[in-house]
Amino acid sequence: MRVAVVVPTYNEADNLGRLVDGLRRANVTAQIVVVDDASPDGTGQLADELARSDDHLRVIHRTAKAGIGSAYRAGFAAALDGGADVVVQMDADLSHEPADVAALVAIVAQGVDLAIGSRYVPGGRTVNWPAGRLRLSRWANRYAAGMLGLAINDATAGFRAYSASALRRMDFATVGANGYGFQVEMTHRLIRADGRIVEYPITFVDRRAGESKMSGGIVREGLVLVVRLWVADRRDRRRRRRSGG
Repeated sequence: MRVAVVVPTYNEADNLGRLVDGLRRANVTAQIVVVDDASPDGTGQLADELARSDDHLRVIHRTAKAGIGSAYRAGFAAALDGGADVVVQMDADLSHEPADVAALVAIVAQGVDLAIGSRYVPGGRTVNWPAGRLRLSRWANRYAAGMLGLAINDATAGFRAYSASALRRMDFATVGANGYGFQVEMTHRLIRADGRIVEYPITFVDRRAGESKMSGGIVREGLVLVVRLWVADRRDRRRRRRSGG
């Protein structure tokens, strides 16, 4: 089974080397696809240096900061073009434990479409996260689940493994969200496609270096996204009723 790990980066020079080292120490032999958005701190150049000593590390250089959703779409496309059977996504800031990659991949290997590294199932937890961020995250998940009928505890989670077939079936390239709402839209789309999702408990540790990319604009995008998806669901239900489906 061929595995690819997609890692979007923007100003993660203090973390990327440690992440790659952590993945290799955890015996993650997968191809690593780094998608760098022209980081001014030299993350892209560091990724190139790492790739020179790691034949299974590929770097995609983009010309400007275009959002995490856009970065994932580019990384997923590259992973699938490279023949990956399972595509893992994770943050570059060391908040996700490299040793958990194997568990997520093993779940997908059992026929699951998406394995989510979840902070909010029994056994999952967050460490050193500011109380305000934790409250916002929990509220955002309850809001998305309630509005969209998602039976998922951590729809905003950024640590995931998808089967290649699920990504193709979802037509991920047409997912519109570019901020952290990308995770919600992907989850919503897979559920609507009758995908099988399993949540696996993880420990999420707040970044120790660099700056968070969270902003008011990203929060607003997520709020509007959920309303847009809710409206689309209502329209679909009306169409099905009219057509007798």
